Amino acid sequence: MPNRTIREIVAKRKVVSAPSKTTVAHAARLMEDNQVGALLVMEKGRLVGIFTERDALFRVLAAGRDPRTTPLSVVMTGDPQSIQPDKTFGHAMLMMYEGGFRHVPVVENGHPLGVVSARDALGPELQEFESQLDNREHIREILG
Repeated sequence: MPNRTIREIVAKRKVVSAPSKTTVAHAARLMEDNQVGALLVMEKGRLVGIFTERDALFRVLAAGRDPRTTPLSVVMTGDPQSIQPDKTFGHAMLMMYEGGFRHVPVVENGHPLGVVSARDALGPELQEFESQLDNREHIREILG
């Protein structure tokens, strides 16, 4: 698992991003709709920050900010560390451990390709398990 390349991990994922003027409430909806724990904050095609679930909790909710009016620029992590797609996931895990964060933007030639997270350490097996659970839930809803 740690030897998988970052490119392999993010290859089929959609890049979820928003401009820095986006409100926290709108960003949270984007994250929910796309089932991601972080979104890239972009300006003119360039990565300027990252906004995560922890940012929403600690920098917004715990700080008493209004998510409907607070822009990402106020609560994002600006100029985040990033990783190139040809590095191994083990390298990304080391970055996360040493930096004390859970998400790393993947950037190639200045172009964001996605985000890897600590959750990716759980690998494809977890994704398959979650998919099976989602299918079961959907079947329960249909059958009533």
